Amino acid sequence: MLFSSALLAYIPHGHCYLWQTGLVSLHITADLLIALAYFSIPLALIYFARKRQDLPFKGVFVLFGAFIVFCGTTHLMAIWTLWHPDYWQAGALKAATAFVSVMTAVTLVPVVPKALNLRSPADLEAANVALAQEVRDRQAAETQLQAQNQALTDTLNELHKTQIMLVQNEKMSSLGQLVAGIAHELNNPVSFISGNLPHIQTYADDLFRLLQAYQTCYPNVDECVAAIAADIDLAFLQEDLPRLLGSVKAGCNRIREIVLSLRSFSCLDESGIKSIHLHTALNNTLVVLSNRLRGHGQRPDIQVETHYGDLPTVECDAGALNQVFLNLLSNAIEAIEARWSLDNELAGQGRITIYTDLKATGMVRVAIADNGIGIPLEVQRRMFDPFFTTKPVGQGTGMGLAISYQVVVEQHRGTLTCESQVGEGTTVVMEIPVRSRVSRNPRSPFPSESSCPLPGVQTVRPAIT
Repeated sequence: MLFSSALLAYIPHGHCYLWQTGLVSLHITADLLIALAYFSIPLALIYFARKRQDLPFKGVFVLFGAFIVFCGTTHLMAIWTLWHPDYWQAGALKAATAFVSVMTAVTLVPVVPKALNLRSPADLEAANVALAQEVRDRQAAETQLQAQNQALTDTLNELHKTQIMLVQNEKMSSLGQLVAGIAHELNNPVSFISGNLPHIQTYADDLFRLLQAYQTCYPNVDECVAAIAADIDLAFLQEDLPRLLGSVKAGCNRIREIVLSLRSFSCLDESGIKSIHLHTALNNTLVVLSNRLRGHGQRPDIQVETHYGDLPTVECDAGALNQVFLNLLSNAIEAIEARWSLDNELAGQGRITIYTDLKATGMVRVAIADNGIGIPLEVQRRMFDPFFTTKPVGQGTGMGLAISYQVVVEQHRGTLTCESQVGEGTTVVMEIPVRSRVSRNPRSPFPSESSCPLPGVQTVRPAIT
């Protein structure tokens, strides 16, 4: 009975070691280090799993971590039972550890084949390299495709631009031929009239001299002759006929000047680089546009002021520059008409002012200013782009200023700039070298020069500063 009671009273595990300090210390140290190691492993696993959210089999990580924690706890329990005989608790802890261990093992069985199918780091790195290379190849192909697409777009725009320019040149060629024909037809009767005017003047002078002699020799004329003289107002006729002949002569001279300007503007056989007077080219263009400068309806005439400086002759493509002047002056007229259509009273008198001067750099400057409607800033940024126009469909190709820019900048190695404020007007400034730097590009069939003063156009000699 005493022996049975002794069996029921467990003794601490240290008795098994006879409480030898060295042996007890060895077990304590070993179990403690093992427990610490077991506890640190789940912490590392938890940290790793938090940083790598893309890891598969997270359930295995949880079970494996729990298994390691239970294992570490059993080693701590072994230290506890050295002094406290709580073997039931130690057994329960081991049973729990066994349960978790079995669950972990069971879970690992189906996971192992799947884990074996996972790619190795080397395979993943190779796949990543291949994928990166494929991305680079696709990017290179995309870049090449974009470059080819841009090249096709540029080619299409260039073809469209060339087509518009060819159509424009054909139009101007036809216009030039028409103007030349009109000038020729006008010149024939004008030459006939102007050729006979000196004879008419001589005959009139002779008749007046004869009449004067009759009046001197026969002061007392018959009543019938006196009645006829009074009826035709002979005194007024003698005074007015020379004035009429002078007016006819002035009109013929004016027509001859216009004909010369038209023939010069439409001269299609003069091509290439030559020395011309820009003032003559400007005046010829103004003659061609004279009808548009006249008032229409309630709009008054558009006044043109020319402030011409002392310019040398300029080596250039005369026909191409005439096209530029025609485009710039036409735009100025349209801007004035647009402002007038918005507010007649506000628009006032339309005015175009042309300035020319010679710069110290050897560049000739031509500035064409108008008091038209002005150009918004966003339009100014694109006004020289091909096919850009603010006009309604069918009223403009958007090539006028683009062709002008090409002629001045690309062909003549000059500059073409614009300054404008909405409601105040626009100034377009063209600068080209005096000596030819013209690029040998196809030219537009336009005129060169002629000498044609413009009656009614105010010319001011001082150059601008």
